[in-house]
Amino acid sequence: MYEFHQDKDRYFDMQYRVTKDYIYPFLQETLPGKTFVRVLEIGCAEAGVLKCFLEHGSFCTGIELSQPRIQAAERYHAEALKENRIEFVNRNIFDIDPEHDLGGKYDLVILKDVIEHIPGQLEFIAQLSLFLNEGGVIFFAFPPWYMPYGGHQQVCKNKWLSKLPYFHLLPGFLYKGVLKMAGEPKTTIEDLLEVKSTGISIERFEKCIRVNRYKIAAKRHYLFNPIYQYKFNVKPRLQNKIVSSLPLIKDLFTTGVYYLIKTN
Repeated sequence: MYEFHQDKDRYFDMQYRVTKDYIYPFLQETLPGKTFVRVLEIGCAEAGVLKCFLEHGSFCTGIELSQPRIQAAERYHAEALKENRIEFVNRNIFDIDPEHDLGGKYDLVILKDVIEHIPGQLEFIAQLSLFLNEGGVIFFAFPPWYMPYGGHQQVCKNKWLSKLPYFHLLPGFLYKGVLKMAGEPKTTIEDLLEVKSTGISIERFEKCIRVNRYKIAAKRHYLFNPIYQYKFNVKPRLQNKIVSSLPLIKDLFTTGVYYLIKTN
């Protein structure tokens, strides 16, 4: 396990910096001149991402199922909370009426490193349109399942497993056996098996978008995910266009993707 998994301050800062340096510019390049008056992040954790949008004058809402992470987010954003510029909600999106419960819909919905943890992704993605104003957009960022560390094995306590690529692609019983033999805690094994059941490929994600009759407004595939700059001091690098056009191959060698989605 890398130290930043335990250091909440550093993790918060990484989320803020990657948003400021890469995600926000990606949105501005795709939608030049567009302002996001109301921004919603689903699975916001400590809401480092939302800090960037607060700086640009947006009203922000963070939805998070972990109460301890909401409490941490409230500490990081104490001033904005006092000024009523941000709010946090501890509820499932299927139980929320945005007009009634959140005071309205949003110009931007963000899911950063979240969709790969969600079961029932097709239905979940369909639900997101209910949170958008006319002309609103959804931003997704996620690590494709088949990429070297798509199983999130970097959280393993065993230093060898945390650096071992692709072993999450083993059949489930073998994968679980390797984790047990390496002495991983039961909770870590359960978390990693859950990711194995929900991990999403580029092809599956794009199929979910098509089935829901959404449109891909822009996409960006990375050989080296922008977040690696802050985690490992590795400069981001876009994926080769030829590789990005090859089914399965692109999943194996693309460590992160950005998508901007329109629903109408």
